[in-house]
Amino acid sequence: MKRIVSCIVVLAMLTGCGGSGDIEETPTVEPVTKPIPVYNQAYIENYDVADTIDEIITNARDAYVMVDPFDDNVDQNVDTIKSLNNQVAGYISAGTGEDWREDFSALEPYLVTKAWPEWPGEYFVNETTTGILDVMKLRIDKMTDWGLDWVEFDNMDWLDEETRNEYDLQATVAEAKAYINDLCDYTHAKGLKCMAKNTVDSFENFDGVLYESYNDDKNWWNVEGTKSFLAAGKLVIINHYNETDCDGVYAEYQKYYNSENISFICEDIGLQRYKHYNE
Repeated sequence: MKRIVSCIVVLAMLTGCGGSGDIEETPTVEPVTKPIPVYNQAYIENYDVADTIDEIITNARDAYVMVDPFDDNVDQNVDTIKSLNNQVAGYISAGTGEDWREDFSALEPYLVTKAWPEWPGEYFVNETTTGILDVMKLRIDKMTDWGLDWVEFDNMDWLDEETRNEYDLQATVAEAKAYINDLCDYTHAKGLKCMAKNTVDSFENFDGVLYESYNDDKNWWNVEGTKSFLAAGKLVIINHYNETDCDGVYAEYQKYYNSENISFICEDIGLQRYKHYNE
């Protein structure tokens, strides 16, 4: 479930655009010395089948594995996936409420009433200061109980000024960023790591970042933030969509950042599935 941010840049020319339970210690981030395989059960852009749990158990080793832990029976497979030396991340939409989630009614008071046309059934978070944190923390509590390693926060960049004006959102940009950072602080306190999604602006406390890349819109994000995460030894993942030359795009990103440490997964047009690397 990708989220597009409006900064279209050609890669070769780009220079940058700009709970409950016991509380555990904040985890330390070990420097990433090599890229790792990436598997994604939670979302895909153009095809119906993302990586399945059975495929992940069969193939994923020493990998970052993204799952939607609230899908049927996914939580029952976390221990098995981890036993294969994988890191398991749980998907959560921090900037929207999704009407198919079982806690949607609890989120509704904090959402706009107008659906997001691009993604039917999703509603932007309207305000962040009265109670939505408590609802979101319950999700993190569940992921902690299920033994996940990471929380990946989708739509954490939802509240730019354009969206704020279009939907008459109450929260300010500063309040939205504080809300996301509060969620990450809570995630750390529960012993999990935080994966940023598509932006690291004001989110330096996150432990890694995953960017969504497109064959007609590569490297559209703030590249200086990406470089800072790479320099800090944090996990940097590029999830690239709709591509005929996955190998070439991966090589292009490695050359641009002068780094072999970028992890990569690619939606291959020929396969009509994800193609994996560094296995």
